[in-house]
Parts: sequence; structure tokens; C-alpha cells
Amino acid sequence: MIVLGGCHCGAVRFAADVPVNANLLDCNCSICTKAGYLHLNVSHSSFELISGQEHLSTYRFGTGKAEHLFCQTCGVKSFYQPRSHPDCWSVNFRCLDPGHELTPSTLHFDGQNWEQAKAAL
Repeated sequence: MIVLGGCHCGAVRFAADVPVNANLLDCNCSICTKAGYLHLNVSHSSFELISGQEHLSTYRFGTGKAEHLFCQTCGVKSFYQPRSHPDCWSVNFRCLDPGHELTPSTLHFDGQNWEQAKAAL
């Protein structure tokens, strides 16, 4: 199913082809907890940035492997490159446009103990 989404102000827009019954990861690491991020991992080939490349800024912390992308205008991180899934974009499920018919299940990801959580995926 093709879903659309983006940041709050609309400068960053994307489309993604995802399964209707996709799995979401609810991570408890420091940045995901504060942002309320729900991870919908989408392969690079199933994701298209429609607009807003010029509005994106990058934030890196910790190991520096994850590329946290956020809109310079509204500050929303609608997708980013996670270190846990280097072949995917992580889309924030909460940034999808209303009206999609996804029926995802949510799995806990213990980002506070990242290495063990990654091994358990």
C-alpha cells in the first residue's frame, strides 16, 4: 500500500510502499522517547522523498551512525536513517497522512540497551 506523509509545515513530503500489516517499533531510547517516534521501517527502494530535500538538516549523536533528519522550518523528524536498519528509512508512523488503512502491530525495542535489542530483532 502506498502511504503519504511529511513534516508539520508540509515542506518535507514523502511516499512509501508498505505492507498493510506492517510492524512498528516503539523505542525507549532518549531521542525516540522525547519525540514520541513510532518506527515504520521502509526499504530504501520503497521510499520516495517527494519534496523538501533542501529543508532537511541532520543531527547525529552517540555513535554518529544514525542520521536524524528534521525539517528546518517546523523541526519535525518525519523520517531518518537508523543505525539498526542501514538498508531502510525509518518513517515516523505518526507523520503519515490521515486516511491510510494500515493495521500495524507494535513491538517494543529496548533502545536503552541497543546492542541486545538489535541482536533480538
